[in-house]
Amino acid sequence: MPTPRRQLITAAALSALLPLARATTDATPLTLQVWKDPNCGCCHDWVNHLRSNGIAVQTFDTGNTAVRKRLGLPDRYASCHTARIGGYVIEGHVPARDIHRLLAERPDALGLAVPGMPVGSPGMDGPAYNGRQDPHDVLLVLRNGQSRVFQSYFR
Repeated sequence: MPTPRRQLITAAALSALLPLARATTDATPLTLQVWKDPNCGCCHDWVNHLRSNGIAVQTFDTGNTAVRKRLGLPDRYASCHTARIGGYVIEGHVPARDIHRLLAERPDALGLAVPGMPVGSPGMDGPAYNGRQDPHDVLLVLRNGQSRVFQSYFR
């Protein structure tokens, strides 16, 4: 018959392993769905950036304006492609590392946006731009339509 001390040690060890067990059973990779114009080269480059950083991607070459509206993202955050992953909206040239961070932290928000098409952001960083890197922010878009800076680049 185990002693109370041994039961306590066993319970503590099992509770320490529980997050590891949960992580392995919940490790199904999420797929980012992206809506874009079929002829957009920078969208294609952004998708390649995501894939090379461990994000599975499914593309829909149907444009993104209607999807952006359906997902509730205000037009002021618009860019050339709209995506969805893990219940979040991703608008524009958001770096993969920020998407990974969003999914790890799980803030109460609509998602992330990089409005416009800033040079130097993933997909807007090819040889045609000669290494130029314009300062820009990745915004955390809150459910009320407001936003705050999630990450700044080149400032």
